[in-house]
Amino acid sequence: MSDHLSKQFDLELENIRTRILQMGGLVERQVSSAIDAFSTGNLNAMQQVVDTDREVDSLEVAIDEDCTLLIARRQPTARDLRLVMAVSRIVTDLERIGDKAAKIARMSQKLYATERHHFPPLSDIRHCGQLAIKMLQGALDSLARMDIDTARQAIREDAAIDAGFNGVLRQLITYMMEDPRTIGESLDIIWIAKAIERVGDHASNIAENVVYVVSGVDIRHTDDGGEKSGPT
Repeated sequence: MSDHLSKQFDLELENIRTRILQMGGLVERQVSSAIDAFSTGNLNAMQQVVDTDREVDSLEVAIDEDCTLLIARRQPTARDLRLVMAVSRIVTDLERIGDKAAKIARMSQKLYATERHHFPPLSDIRHCGQLAIKMLQGALDSLARMDIDTARQAIREDAAIDAGFNGVLRQLITYMMEDPRTIGESLDIIWIAKAIERVGDHASNIAENVVYVVSGVDIRHTDDGGEKSGPT
């Protein structure tokens, strides 16, 4: 590849990486806004999160198209090819995180639409949400700096989110048993907690892809990466 083509290729790669980081920032704000809106009952903020999901979807399509065209035109190899492949996977995880944020917002709209609210204490949900946001920030930071240590730290944090979700689940089951009037709201809150837990899973996927780009080692479904299961 000539110097001119090499420089052009590098510019195209950097442009894709910049756009995916911009998408990551948007998704991070979407998750944060959804959790804040759930905690405060801010209906306008909930709707803004739902509306933002269309922008996230558009970014996914556009970045995917850029990756496809880059592979077709430049035929990258080695680390460059790993980066393009990883970006394609990361953009899918970011889109799914956006979906989870929108789901949190929609479920929150449903909860606050009722005249009477029988809500259990919400502090544990908010705590799980803050853990998920911190983990997503770490994963995106590792992507921006291509830093394996930061990526591995983000992956390790997923265990705390899983433990938090299990704690919320136990709390809500107890709450429903003590007061059957809360069953409907509690089930909706369980779906919100599950969406937060899945945000952590997708953030872990992003960090695992950073490890793959930098080291060439695929740690998915290993002790390093942590095996995840369940619906996307």
